[in-house]
Amino acid sequence: MRRLMISVASVILAFSLSALAFAAPGEAFIDPEQAGPDFKIQGEYEGTIGEKLKFGAQVVALGDGKFDVVLLQKGLPGGPKDAAWDGKTRVTLKGETKDGAVEFTGTNFKGTIKEGVISGTAEDNVKYTGKKVERKSETLGAKPPEGAIVLFDGKNVDAWQNGKLVEGGLLGVGTRTKQKFEDFTLHIEFRTPFMPKARGQGRGNSGMYLVDQYECQILDSFGLTGENNECGGIYTVAKPIVNMCFPPLSWQTYDVEFRCARFDANGKKTEDAVTTIKHNGVVIHNKLTLKATPGGGQNEEKPGALYFQDHGNPVHFRNVWIVENKK
Repeated sequence: MRRLMISVASVILAFSLSALAFAAPGEAFIDPEQAGPDFKIQGEYEGTIGEKLKFGAQVVALGDGKFDVVLLQKGLPGGPKDAAWDGKTRVTLKGETKDGAVEFTGTNFKGTIKEGVISGTAEDNVKYTGKKVERKSETLGAKPPEGAIVLFDGKNVDAWQNGKLVEGGLLGVGTRTKQKFEDFTLHIEFRTPFMPKARGQGRGNSGMYLVDQYECQILDSFGLTGENNECGGIYTVAKPIVNMCFPPLSWQTYDVEFRCARFDANGKKTEDAVTTIKHNGVVIHNKLTLKATPGGGQNEEKPGALYFQDHGNPVHFRNVWIVENKK
């Protein structure tokens, strides 16, 4: 009996250690005033190398004063034509806070970030400098047009199953609409938390499920390459054309045109579902053919609800409306 008790205790201990190993590290900040000094440094910067060559930088906080500094040739993703990242050239450098400034170095580059300015030298000792910028989606705050169904405006959660009002008028995760939809135009605004010590799928994770079966990922993927399991990706199906993820605690937008799958009189599918999605005003999927993704409430590719997935992170939503497009 004693050996059995020891064995059971060992299993419980092993399980507990395993759970701790997979727990998301660090806190999730939802208030910029409490997010600490690293939050003020992380973000987007724009500037020039030498006299003419434009560049963008995405500074990603990793916790404890450490950062990834991602330098992007010609500008930031989705920027204006004369100052947009070329989609190819990116250099990731490692930075760390020292004496009140972030110092970073890597192949052909070194520099500092202090008081909203990034500066240093590139190859052949060419100087560069840039300033911190705060971009906003061109559709942020978009008003519902005539005939739209307002799903959430901060006043109540009447349109949602298990809907929760949080943070004084925002919508929490883990909820789906009571109404089902087929073809539609959709607008949502979302905000991921600041979780500098978390990584990958543990960093501001949720998901927007169209008709409860096609997931467009919501995640803090700021500064990453943009894969199908990162923000804007159709989970396991398609990566975004460009990673338009803004820094955590920024309000971001998804604007969706969706056409449901079609079936004949015998129930045989004749056409796949198709969507076009803009992330922060930039097209990331253009007339993309969809496949059902895991995690939603249904997989028969019929009309369904809008579902915001709960992955244990405080992702919040506001200004959610939909216009049904009749056949």
